[in-house]
Amino acid sequence: MSPDVDVAVVGAGIAGLTAARELRRTGLDVRVYEAAERVGGRMATARVDGYAIDTGAEQISPRGYPATWDLLRRLDFRTADVPPIGNPIAMWRNGKAHLGFGSARGLLTGAGLSPRARLDVLRLPTRIDLDRPERSSLGDATVTELASRHHPDVHDYLLQPAASFCLWDPRRSSAAVLLGMQRAVGDTSTWRTYREGMDQPCRRMAAELDVVTGQPVSEVVSDGASARLRVGEDVITARQVLLCVPAPVAAALHANPPAAEAEFLTACTFTSAIKVAVPLHFPVALRGWPYLLITPRAEEDLLAGILFDHLKHPDRVPAGKGMVTAVVNAESTPELLAAPDHEVASRVTAAARRYVPVGGAAHVHRHTCALPECTPAALVALPGFRGRELGPVDYAGDWVELRPYSEGAVRTGALAASRTLSRLGSPIPA
Repeated sequence: MSPDVDVAVVGAGIAGLTAARELRRTGLDVRVYEAAERVGGRMATARVDGYAIDTGAEQISPRGYPATWDLLRRLDFRTADVPPIGNPIAMWRNGKAHLGFGSARGLLTGAGLSPRARLDVLRLPTRIDLDRPERSSLGDATVTELASRHHPDVHDYLLQPAASFCLWDPRRSSAAVLLGMQRAVGDTSTWRTYREGMDQPCRRMAAELDVVTGQPVSEVVSDGASARLRVGEDVITARQVLLCVPAPVAAALHANPPAAEAEFLTACTFTSAIKVAVPLHFPVALRGWPYLLITPRAEEDLLAGILFDHLKHPDRVPAGKGMVTAVVNAESTPELLAAPDHEVASRVTAAARRYVPVGGAAHVHRHTCALPECTPAALVALPGFRGRELGPVDYAGDWVELRPYSEGAVRTGALAASRTLSRLGSPIPA
């Protein structure tokens, strides 16, 4: 019996859509299944009364995103579609915002670091291959373990806040991956955003593809040379299935993965995230104010940071309006994840008022699987997973290479397409 489709892609985030688009270009019959009602995954954007609210990822850098920029060129993005944010990132310390976190300016001013801590920062490793983080001189050290070798400020006002920006608990996550990622993406003052929302690349790709939204897949079974998917009451057969979802979701869906794949899927744990967006009747913040205020655990119990969305680009909000988004830190997220929206909004906005006058209606967004933690256990299991054989079920996502930002998703989406073409015998490379 012939399969229903050549390739079934599970997940309409940027990884799944990148893979689907590459495969569709070669003439294969490709269908994408998305459990949510809209595309974008963790790069989704909600649009409410003229406000564009990024529910997940926030920015893109000119550095460290080569595959993403190549994709954007092929999607006909122009410079104006991905404008520079222009405003800096600040670190909150002792009741004041210290500008320049993660930038050249911060190297001079300290961005909240004491002079002694700045000297210790110069001792942090600078050469980490993000393609092979397991080979780093840092080994399997966590962020907390690395910080313990230095002045306390290096933990409290640099490494912990940087980990918190990834929604990580620094006691569990790899120092090598964190430092490698920071080096790769470069100066935060050069970061950019998508003018109309972070889902723009996904929306453009989805318009060219066969995407079925609101259709969760409940099981995927490798079946010799092909695979079967259970979609609602239906069973779909495909020559190839690509699981382009977070690792815990892929582990729950794939009924019979090979041992090396199962080991990495189990080790590749994710953190959760809660973001609360508050539309404002006026644009809070003065010119030169940071678009992101990082609130480290040493100063703040509940929040990881506050974003001034209207400073990312004025098209994100109605004329003359503003919007801020507060992000709950990794330690506090688990207790709030199942709480009702009104309770989350009340607690988060109360905490945010310490930094900015907010009030009124709030929009709560949750991601149960927000970002891969990149734990030492995942680093140990990564080489075996990387060497997996071609099979009827494969994977894409930022976790596949432990590169926890959208570049990792795009890269592995293209890689999954190439592996699929190799397995199916297509003479046309992705």
